[in-house]
Amino acid sequence: MTISGKAKLAGVMGWPIGHSRSPRLHGHWLERYGIDGAYVPLAVAPERAEQAIRALPALGFRGCNVTVPLKEIAFRTVDRLDDTARRMGAVNTIVVHEDGTLEGGNTDGFGFLESLKADRPDWCAERGPAVVVGAGGAARAVVVALLDAGAPEVRLINRTDARAEELAADIGGPITVAPWVSRETALEGAALLVNTTTQGMTGQPPLDLDLRALPVAAVVNDIVYVPLDTPLLAAARRRGNPVVTGIGMLLHQARPGFAAWFGVEPEVTADLARFVLEG
Repeated sequence: MTISGKAKLAGVMGWPIGHSRSPRLHGHWLERYGIDGAYVPLAVAPERAEQAIRALPALGFRGCNVTVPLKEIAFRTVDRLDDTARRMGAVNTIVVHEDGTLEGGNTDGFGFLESLKADRPDWCAERGPAVVVGAGGAARAVVVALLDAGAPEVRLINRTDARAEELAADIGGPITVAPWVSRETALEGAALLVNTTTQGMTGQPPLDLDLRALPVAAVVNDIVYVPLDTPLLAAARRRGNPVVTGIGMLLHQARPGFAAWFGVEPEVTADLARFVLEG
């Protein structure tokens, strides 16, 4: 596709940014829907992030995604926040409004829930306790989404117990922090297990978690998508647990931003997942 001088502009801001699959993802949608637009990678160092974000209206951008390590900086820089971003303490999607003001949102939780619903239509948050591994930004998004969806309890486990306690205190609600040393007991009676850490990613050690106490009916989700079949998911599949890979969260979290910037509600398909993973 070629673009004109009237092309709609958006992008993804991060440091580094070369690994991001978002330009390939949004570029696929732009071509599929025949939109005169571009979605570009924006490599911005943290010390220049506020300046870059504030420059989006002047450069004619309709908005951008924000990835690590700039999500907290974006949270502090935008003119206003939606309720979800405010609760999560981080922004991953910025929309530039007609008056040039910047609104920050966070679609990670939305992407997580939509991925679960797409892969496991019979799953519902109310079914039972959810176990979340990790206490970083992704964990925060997942925990907020689960509580908002009606999970009766979220059991949080993390190598650093203090960080998990801090996350639980920030969010509030029915969150139980389980000590790392007794992490396997947190799996008893759970209906969902989610890994939000980088453990199991290519180049990282596998997640150190024995699944013997996890009910076989529990859904196991790993938000890592490189590789798509992580050691955690492979172990869960061998024992009969239904599994959800991490690529869906990436694809679905992109939908609200694309709709806001380019005016089309994009569709997530199996072909799209394959295309993004090939990049």
